[in-house]
Amino acid sequence: MKAEKGMLHTDTEEQLMVQLAKGHNFAFDILYDRYAQKMFSYFYRMLWKNKELAEDQTQELFLKLIKNAGSFTSSRSFSTWLYSIANNMCKNEYRKAAIKMKYPIQSSAQSANVTEETADHKKFKEAVAVYIAQLEEDKKALYILRFEEQLSIPEISVILNINEGTIKSRIFYLLKNMKEQLNPFKNLLTYP
Repeated sequence: MKAEKGMLHTDTEEQLMVQLAKGHNFAFDILYDRYAQKMFSYFYRMLWKNKELAEDQTQELFLKLIKNAGSFTSSRSFSTWLYSIANNMCKNEYRKAAIKMKYPIQSSAQSANVTEETADHKKFKEAVAVYIAQLEEDKKALYILRFEEQLSIPEISVILNINEGTIKSRIFYLLKNMKEQLNPFKNLLTYP
């Protein structure tokens, strides 16, 4: 059993999903170790920086992973498949929030713990956080997947089910609009 567990640590995520579908629980442990923090971080940024909700959604995502292990196609990219599920879960949360009178979005600028930055850089970071928080859900997902998760255009295309050309165009316009909104900070070195 230990030899099998050791072998699983070198397997790809796609191979681990095949093992999980066969009932090997060690495969789940390895997938969880590799992706739990990434997915929590994704949910946290997508769902109004609500830690409890992000934790709940992360757990729910991994329950879905166990439940749907048999339906995973090993020719697909595991990370793309996982982010697709997570993205759909976020959309469901947005729908719930809309029904509940659209709870206000909390800004991460309030909880920022920055010590040795200039006042201008602090204001710039706050402005970026507020801008991102106020984006429509599809634009926010695009921003987070591309610039925070650093996924490729083809991966984002699969996750959002949008062709690559449209993804590139939307990123261009998102950055153009962001640059216009952050124009007061154009003299800073970190300006986009």
